[in-house]
Amino acid sequence: MKGKKVLIVGSGGREHALAWKIAKSPLCDQLFIAPGNAGTQNWNVPIKANDIQGLLKFAKKKAIDLTVVGPEEPLSLGIVDVFQAAGLKIFGPTLEAAKLESSKAFAKIIMDEAKIPTAEYRTFTVLEEARQYLAKKGAPIVIKADGLAAGKGVIVATIREEAIEGINKVMGGAFGSAGNKVVIEEYLEGPEVSLLCFCDGSTALPMAAVQDHKRALDGDLGPNTGGMGTYSPPSFWTDELEKEVMNKITLPTLAVMSQRGTPFKGVLFLGLMITAQGPKLLEYNARFGDPETQVIMQLLQSDLLPVLEACTEGRIAEMKNEWHSGIAVCVVIAAPGYPENYSKGINIALPELNSENEMIFHAGTDLVDGKLVSSGGRVLGVTVRGDSLTAARDSAYNLIRKIDFPGAHFRNDIGLKGLKS
Repeated sequence: MKGKKVLIVGSGGREHALAWKIAKSPLCDQLFIAPGNAGTQNWNVPIKANDIQGLLKFAKKKAIDLTVVGPEEPLSLGIVDVFQAAGLKIFGPTLEAAKLESSKAFAKIIMDEAKIPTAEYRTFTVLEEARQYLAKKGAPIVIKADGLAAGKGVIVATIREEAIEGINKVMGGAFGSAGNKVVIEEYLEGPEVSLLCFCDGSTALPMAAVQDHKRALDGDLGPNTGGMGTYSPPSFWTDELEKEVMNKITLPTLAVMSQRGTPFKGVLFLGLMITAQGPKLLEYNARFGDPETQVIMQLLQSDLLPVLEACTEGRIAEMKNEWHSGIAVCVVIAAPGYPENYSKGINIALPELNSENEMIFHAGTDLVDGKLVSSGGRVLGVTVRGDSLTAARDSAYNLIRKIDFPGAHFRNDIGLKGLKS
């Protein structure tokens, strides 16, 4: 079989993890990342992820066989539609299908049509009406900006004052146009878990389930972030639970999207709450998660590339993933001050890695005069696979102690909830 030329779009830890995995594929002949980061320097191309025409021109020039889209922004700009119109193979949903993530209100409409178990909700565009609804419902309650807000547009308000403050923030312009419309929904209780599925428009193949840690500080305190760490799989996740989620949520979603003439191909990311009544859907994302991808790629034993191709060609039913035994943990190391104002340009020194089971995925990094420096909020993802959650956690934190990154901020309790469950 002819070697493939693959282009990955994006610059975060997720893209580094995808590149690390795809580079191992015997089917991959050449790999490019646009724009990438310091950890992917051997593959980087200086084209921004939102420069759709620049990416298209490059893919044509290099005769790219498959483009893999990482972040939500290029998907919401219609990169898949543009590439498909040019006859190029690309992994990810179309602009219309990606609305499952880019519009919380649209996502709720699909959940209704597919009869998916989810929280009771109302959608508002007028601030005063939203305030009145909050006054009637009380707290705890969940407030969501309708549009894309880099993973920070969800406010879980535990008291009424927090809810009023939250609605004022979201609809008062804190997230720009993403907050012009707001979804207010009931607060659900139970362990939260993410299930990512490879989809080809009609059927799906689940990945390993993941627990994320969204809050900035230990004990799930502090503001929401893009994600401070993950572990996979959680002990409460069973084959029966996976089957229930696939039959009640994943496949009905794909059926409704297909009936609407906008079939979903790519990664359907389900944010779930395992309630006393069973699994309920909190939200969809329309792409690989970050930092979920880091642990999933560390656990995936089989080749990723044939699965990505099968999604674009409607052949996912033929595919099967093989998984390493054990548990993977990813601890995100952030810049001092993240998720508020944070410093950039801090020098970083990384240790040598001694095992295939450990990896430091780069996110907000850059090379300046040949030296590694921080360039973003979430900077590194220390990702380790171990025989047990305790072993993986211990190895990850031992590795962190060998990293020289002055003022670095990370959580010390990633995965601890898995030891208590």
